[in-house]
Formats: sequence, C-alpha cells, structure tokens
Amino acid sequence: MFDAKKLDDLARRLADAVPSGARELGQDLERNLKAVLSSNLARLELVSREEFDVQTALLERSRLRLEALEHRVRSLEALLADRSRGGTQD
Repeated sequence: MFDAKKLDDLARRLADAVPSGARELGQDLERNLKAVLSSNLARLELVSREEFDVQTALLERSRLRLEALEHRVRSLEALLADRSRGGTQD
C-alpha cells in the first residue's frame, strides 16, 4: 500500500528530529518509529490510487447504466399510461 522507501524516509526524518540526547538510540528508535507508522497507517484502511481509479470508473459506468435504465422505465411507464387511457393499440 505505502512505498517502503517513503516510509523509511519518514521514519528517518522523525528520528532525526529527536533531540540529540535521545539520538543515541539511533537505529532502534528509527525501527520503532517505522513500526508505529506502519501500524497506524494500516489501520486507516486506505486504498491505492490504482484501486481508487478502478472503483471510480466502475461507479461511473454504473451511474450511466442506471440513468439509461431510468430513462427506459420512464418511457415504458409513459407508453403504459398512454395505452391505459385508450391510446395507440398494437
């Protein structure tokens, strides 16, 4: 889901932002920050851009299909109403 390189970079930058006295923990702190970031980001239930685009396209196709079906139903209802009023007969 998230680019591991970006996550490593973020963890490294957060570790670098820690006061110099705490930097002695170095790699251990960076590793722990990375684990916390990964855990919290995973709980957000985010989707990739590719998955988002696929779902957007699917939703658009569904919306167009629904509009076509609504138009068809209105046409059929109008035809039925016309016939029930004694309109055109087949």
